[in-house]
Amino acid sequence: MPDAAVASLLPTVRTIAHEAGQVILRFYNDGIDVATKVDGSPVTQADHAAEAVILPALHHLMPGVPVVAEEAAAAGHRPDISGGRFWLVDPLDGTKEFISRNGEFTVNIALIENGVPVLGVVYAPATGDLYAAAGPGTAVHCAEGRHDHAIGVRNPPADGLTVVASRSHGSGSVLEDFLAKYTVKDRVSCGSSLKFCTVASGKADLYPRFGPTSEWDTAAGHAVLIGAGGRVEQPDGTPLVYGKADILNPNFVAYGWK
Repeated sequence: MPDAAVASLLPTVRTIAHEAGQVILRFYNDGIDVATKVDGSPVTQADHAAEAVILPALHHLMPGVPVVAEEAAAAGHRPDISGGRFWLVDPLDGTKEFISRNGEFTVNIALIENGVPVLGVVYAPATGDLYAAAGPGTAVHCAEGRHDHAIGVRNPPADGLTVVASRSHGSGSVLEDFLAKYTVKDRVSCGSSLKFCTVASGKADLYPRFGPTSEWDTAAGHAVLIGAGGRVEQPDGTPLVYGKADILNPNFVAYGWK
């Protein structure tokens, strides 16, 4: 799909993410019922309600393009994505953050073409922050009620890197061994895909993840980081790609420099 055609989808996808986020906020404000999925991870009514907003809207936007969504996949619904173009959706990324009520949860929507996230929207409904991109040089941040402003990665500071890590998932000694080769000035923690957005906004330099994630956890944030001039790779330098049979990611590192 040409770049202009992909970019033309972005306003509608932003609207879809925002609408799903407003549904999530109703549950956030009124009370949270938590269940446990087969894999032991938590799920709430908000996850399902947000996904019920997103899926039909994406099918209407691009008929025939499959949608891989977290809760549908957990229920055994996995569409054929062999055509190379598909949507990846996490209706509520950071369910643990949602349950703990710290506001650091997001709606993630990404369009994948031939393994690459070419469009992504990350919306944090509790704060009103929305991040979006559809290709290199297009990343923007929009605070609730304000205009878009362009964002981009920064050059690594001479006095050391700021590393962003998961608030809910530690990586232990593997992470420490990896970071030992860098000069680290500061470490910050946040939840969900906001870690990618922190790097994309030039507020951090490095986001290493040595632990389990699924493709819907990362694709939208990955697209935003690409749009801001960064990249996401496996520790050996191999690009992180999408459309794997098990929808699971290997360990990866998100960088804010070229």
